[in-house]
Formats: sequence, structure tokens, C-alpha cells
Amino acid sequence: MPLPAFLRRPSLVTQIVMGLVAGILLALAWPEGGAAAGLLGTVFISALKAVAPVLVLVLVAAAIANHRRGQQTGIRPILLLYILGTLTAALVAVLASFAFPVSLQLVLPDDIALTPPEGIGEVLRTLVMQIVDNPVNALITGNYIGLLAWGIGLGLALRHASDATRTLLSDLADAITWLVRLVIRLAPLGIFGLVAATLAETGLSALLDYARLLAVLLGCMVFMALVGNPLIVFLRTRRNPYPLVFTCLRESGITAFFTRSSAANIPVNLELCRRLGLPEETYAVSIPIGATINMAGAAITITVLTLAAVNTLGVAVDLPTALLLSVVATVAACGASGVPGGSLLLVPLACGLFGISTDLAMQVVAIGFIVGVVQDSAETALNSSTDVLFTAAGAPVVVDAVPDRIT
Repeated sequence: MPLPAFLRRPSLVTQIVMGLVAGILLALAWPEGGAAAGLLGTVFISALKAVAPVLVLVLVAAAIANHRRGQQTGIRPILLLYILGTLTAALVAVLASFAFPVSLQLVLPDDIALTPPEGIGEVLRTLVMQIVDNPVNALITGNYIGLLAWGIGLGLALRHASDATRTLLSDLADAITWLVRLVIRLAPLGIFGLVAATLAETGLSALLDYARLLAVLLGCMVFMALVGNPLIVFLRTRRNPYPLVFTCLRESGITAFFTRSSAANIPVNLELCRRLGLPEETYAVSIPIGATINMAGAAITITVLTLAAVNTLGVAVDLPTALLLSVVATVAACGASGVPGGSLLLVPLACGLFGISTDLAMQVVAIGFIVGVVQDSAETALNSSTDVLFTAAGAPVVVDAVPDRIT
């Protein structure tokens, strides 16, 4: 009797779930072994971060160089969806914080040595400097804003190159994409190591003291993932958004949850867009941009933690100030780096709206790192899966069918 298909060749998502369960069991049964297994997770994330910068540079350049005149890319509506989604998330966080106020015990650890930005101007200045970064340095440091700028510039210049040159660039992009797919196949082992090491080394006991704060954070993110974002997609496409929503959460959100890096999840998202049949000239640009500016989860984190500090200190907040906070959180979230904990350093910036000192704000950041075991993972899962969701919703090609497994 033949075995069921899921036993003969499990899909990548099934393999990841198996790795997740195995990592939990190993951490519970043998903590020392779980900590040692963390090497697998480190190797997986390092491999993703190694291929992602090269992939973004070459893929963006190839997509623009080979773009045919008159062909729609759909980048503009995708960017609008990114901004709308991030602003909506900030507003949801404001409402949730008023409905379920949170107070914090502010105690600053001695070993906190972080330097937050001093204002929106500094965040915007950093973004501008990233655009004009040296391309070699951008590749080394993973500066995706700089890589996007160089990729777009090279792509525009090579549009006038010979057919042979543009074909070579396209072949190079295909070769790097093949390497990326090879790395993605290592996801089950990587997730196994990440889960085992996290549970073995940190556990979840520290989260119990901040359960209410974590509940508000996760509640906002779940609401955006299952209600807010689907509503935005429905208004854009006038189609049932949930098959696409669940596909993005399952195949992009799961890996992002454990890698905790939107930048590291770029290759996963590019592969998912390919499977969905989206135009390469669209997702080759929109996905790297989304990993930088589509930060609904970061906007939620900044807003909730800021209002928690405000509530703790007894500062009165009126509606106009709350709306201003939403806008500031949206702009600040767009400047959050696509690495673990990138949004937390922007909390002092938002706290400055209410006259909260940097010292007190950094205590809030310290609490953010404590709950970050779960919060940062959920934030990245929301951010990264939404990159694909909004790309599919804004692309000129309508997604009707959802593939059932990665080829």
C-alpha cells in the first residue's frame, strides 16, 4: 500500500513544523544538546544573510534592465499599501493601548549600552546616507537601501546595453536564485536549531512578568494579520483575501518568526512570489523595499511600548497627540533596520513626544528586549509575510490560485 503524499515527500512547511516540534522536544529533554543545536540555526541565518544582498542587487538590476516598455510593474500601488498598512497598524496599537492600558516596572539594568536616534531627522538622515553608500560596503553590511539604489541605477543604465549583456545579467540572477532555493531547503534544520537553542538558553519564564504587555503586542499583530491586512487587500482586489493571507503567513511568516530578520527572509519571500506567478520585475524591487519600509509590526511595538511608558508615568494623552504618535511611529518604523530588535531603539524617539527622558525610555527598551523572545519574532513574521501579501495585492497580475508546495 503506497504511503500518503505528505509522508513520501513532506512540503517545506511540513518539514519546518517537524523541525519546530523536534527542537522543542530536544530543549525540554536535553537542554545542553538544545544549546549545542543552536549552531544549525546560526548557520542557516548566516547563509540567508550571505546570499540575500547579492540576490537583491543582481535581481533588481536584471529586472529593470530586461523590463519591456509599456509593461506595468505595479510598484506604486504596492508602496501605497505598505504605507497604509504601517499607519493602520499604528492606529490599531493606539486603540488597543487605550482599551487595555499597560503599566511597567521601570528598572534599568547596568549592562544596557544602546544609542537610540535623537529624532526623526536623524532617522531620515541615516536613510539618505544609506542610499549613497559604497556598493561594496552595502554588500558587506547588508545595507539594502544602498543595494536597491545601485540595483536600480545599474538596471536603468543596462537597459541600453546589448541583448547579450542583458541576457547574461538575467542568467546570473537565475543562478543566484538557484543558490537561494538551495539555502531555503535548509530551513527545517535551521528552525530546529533556533528553537532548541532559544528554549534551552532563555526559556519563557521571564515573559510571565510581562504577560499583559506581551498580550497587547501580540493581540495587535494578530489583529493586523487576520483582520487589518485582509481588509486592506480586499479593498484593493475585491476578492477573498484569506487564501493568500494564510499562504503568506504559513510559508513566509513561519520562517520569519524564527529568523527574526526581515532582511534574512528576503530570499524566502522572493521564492514565494515566484511560486505565486507574480511578475519578477515587480517583486524583485518590491520585496527588498518592503523589508525596509513595510514595518507594521515595528509600528505596533513602538506605539504600544511608548504608551505603556506614558501610562506608567501618568501622562495624559489626548486624541490629537495619539494620532501624531501614530504618524511618528509610522515614519520611525520605516527607518527601523531589518534585523532583530531594530524597532526597539526607536522607542525613545516616540517617547520624546511626551517629554519622557532618554534614561526612562531606555528602561522601556530593556523591557522590550525581555519580551523580544516572542515579540520580535511575531513582529518580523507580520512584517515579512505582509511584504508578499501586499506585493500580490498590488501587482498587475491577479493571484487566483495558491500553490500547495515549494518546487
